[in-house]
Amino acid sequence: PPQLLTSQFAALGSDTCITRVSYSYIMAAYTKKEVPPMGDDAQVVHRIRITLTSRNVKNLEKVCADLKKGALDKKLNVSGPVRMPTKILRITTRKAPSGEGTNTWDRFEMRIHKRLIDLHAPSEVVKQITSISIEPGVEVDVTINDR
Repeated sequence: PPQLLTSQFAALGSDTCITRVSYSYIMAAYTKKEVPPMGDDAQVVHRIRITLTSRNVKNLEKVCADLKKGALDKKLNVSGPVRMPTKILRITTRKAPSGEGTNTWDRFEMRIHKRLIDLHAPSEVVKQITSISIEPGVEVDVTINDR
């Protein structure tokens, strides 16, 4: 591989400036990745994303804290909760039903808060973690991504 790299750099020409090349990064492409054993006792570790949505921030933060505490107690790799931007749904409507009179308006809005928690864990452990009591008004979506 080093001969291949020097020939590639020579093909670039003399006016090309190469400042720094990390040899360990280049060799990482040639190393063989370890495959986990497929025995009966081997548990497949999944990348799991838990999406929590709610209109009530207090309940949402409580569920997030409970999920993260449960995952850390099981010594899992946890990232989050990541706070996504709040969706604000607005409706502006006239107060007078007939359309006559002073032009007065009502402005209603609903705020939807969203949190993401990522886990690296077997599916059985995730079932145990997500079996906590979930506050009213909090929606939980669990997605398993193995790519």
